Amino acid sequence: MTFYVENETDADFPFDILAVGKQVAKEVLEAERCPYEVQVNLLVTDNAGIREFNKEYRGIDAETDVLSFPGLEFARPGVFEIEESSLHDCFDPDSKELILGDIIVSADRVREQAENYGHSEEREFAFLVAHSMFHLCGYDHMEETEARVMERKQEEVLKTLGITRDKKD
Repeated sequence: MTFYVENETDADFPFDILAVGKQVAKEVLEAERCPYEVQVNLLVTDNAGIREFNKEYRGIDAETDVLSFPGLEFARPGVFEIEESSLHDCFDPDSKELILGDIIVSADRVREQAENYGHSEEREFAFLVAHSMFHLCGYDHMEETEARVMERKQEEVLKTLGITRDKKD
């Protein structure tokens, strides 16, 4: 797995964003039984930066905590079936890894939400990466049943990693 991180804000957290992001991404992929080596890109920005991305790509002129840009379209969430005709578009020609997608996280929102929810910044960051990884695996939360599935899966991954709400920095 290749997990690229760009921190355009030089946000300084009391944990290693590359290590935590990659650990969470790997656990999600294991939980989903992804049969491929994958490539994921993570951009850490601030509220102004994520607002611009949200406006440009979703037409929503507002800050948010995390954005997900899947590299694949899934017929069913978590089922990594790729049509033969699409194989060349889905894999990096050099590494042969599946290009799963991109994640953008607002460092400002990580801090704000950790404070508001009373847990560590690491837990909030890990939660946002897990949430986004499930989007990259085809999950959504537009309907209540979908939301419950995603919430359960996110919590299972974080619990497995020992990144719980009561863990403070």
